[in-house]
Amino acid sequence: MPREWDTPIRGPWNGPIHNLLKAIDNHTQQYFLTGDEWHLQQATVLRVYVSGLKTWIHKQEGFKD
Repeated sequence: MPREWDTPIRGPWNGPIHNLLKAIDNHTQQYFLTGDEWHLQQATVLRVYVSGLKTWIHKQEGFKD
């Protein structure tokens, strides 16, 4: 069953966004396990990317930020 918030623009990005969020979680978990700040940096890079992607999606759909 399709998600109720799926749109033709958003649909192709749902899977990649889901995987990016999992990667952010993995990096955060690895930071807490190892203390390696590289993981925090990578999580931040991914958060910025996901935020930009979501902003782009909203603009394509005609929403204003």
